[in-house]
Parts: sequence; C-alpha cells; structure tokens
Amino acid sequence: MSDSMKILICDDQAMIHETLNEYLKLESFTSFSAYDGEEALRAFRYYQPDLIVMDLMMPKVSGLELIKEIRQVSKVPIIILTAKGEEFDRVLGIELGADDYIVKPFSPREVVARIKAVLRRTREYPEESKRLRFQDLEINLDSYEVLVNGESAQFTPKEVEVLYLLASQPGKVFDREQILSRVWGYDYYGDTRVVDTQIKRIRQKLPSDNPNWNIKSIYGVGYRFDAKK
Repeated sequence: MSDSMKILICDDQAMIHETLNEYLKLESFTSFSAYDGEEALRAFRYYQPDLIVMDLMMPKVSGLELIKEIRQVSKVPIIILTAKGEEFDRVLGIELGADDYIVKPFSPREVVARIKAVLRRTREYPEESKRLRFQDLEINLDSYEVLVNGESAQFTPKEVEVLYLLASQPGKVFDREQILSRVWGYDYYGDTRVVDTQIKRIRQKLPSDNPNWNIKSIYGVGYRFDAKK
C-alpha cells in the first residue's frame, strides 16, 4: 500500500520532521515537509499528497484553519498532531474533517501505524454501490455530495460518511462504537460524543419534516436511518 504514497508533514519543529521522515522512508513512503501554515497550503496544492500529518498550532495559519481550507477542495486524509490534550481541540478537528489525531509527545512508530490504518480505512470502500437514493435524497460517496430535492447540501466528508453508513442499511440500529469503528476506524481513540455531534449537524442540514426518511435516535443505543420503501 505504501509504494509511492506521498505524506505531507506540517509542523514547525524540525526534530519532528527529521524523525518522521526517517521512519516513513523505512516504510517506503515519500514524505514532504512544511514548517508553517502558508507553506503547508502551498505544499498541499503542489504535491497533492495521499495523506497529511498536521500540527494544530502552526505559525501564520493554524492547523484548524488549514483543515477548513483543504476540506473545501479535497477529502485527503488528515491526521492531527497536537501538544494539547484538551477534548475541545480534538473534537473540533474531527468535526472539521480530520480523520484521526495524535497527542504529543508521541511514538513515531505509532504515527506510521496510524498513517497506514487511515490509508487502509479511507480506501476500503468497494467500487460499486457508492450512491444511495431515497426519493428526494441522494448520498454520493464518490463525489462526497448530498443532494436534497436535487440541490447540493453543504456536508463535511465525515458527515457524508456517517450519513452514508446509516443509510446503507435502513432500519438497522448502529451504536456509537460501531459508527466510530466504521467511519473513524477501529483504532480511533476519540470520544463517542463525536458521533452525537456529527448526527446533530447532519440533522440540521436535512429537512426536519421529511415524511420519506429520517434519522431516529434509539435511546441508550445509537441511531437508525428509516426510509419508506
């Protein structure tokens, strides 16, 4: 999987670049470095990496602002590096579209393992059946687009993936751990409240009174997508 895979490392600490570049080279990845937010954005546009490892606290442009910018044009996997352990920063990064996070200090072997896991996860969807239709709702995982009454709704990549997962099996109840595992991966160490936040945002972007489909909360368990046949 790692043959010719390009990894962009965005961090202002030279030692982190030296260490990660060495470990990534041993795994046959090609890595590139950016030391501030502006350089990171230029490198993203120029190299078109397969995955980005991004520090949240970078000079000039913060990691959170970069995620917002990148997610407007790309669904490239992003792993957050942060010296902060606060839940707010981790959850906000995930809500903006990051795929995983690692808190500093970290093991470089762990970073490489997370990179491999995220790449496996983001490439595991089968080529067929990436588009779901429910009368006036369409969920397209190929283009990461949600259409309501034929008009595009503004969903983040993670919101699309959560909605697609629920809608792929109407009537099935997914608990929070299952959603975390299927969308963020089995090795994601996040809080299950991330799922609740994603569902809340999805509901805000969908018509609340649609009679043909809805996302139902199952108290104490999780969520279910209901649709008329």
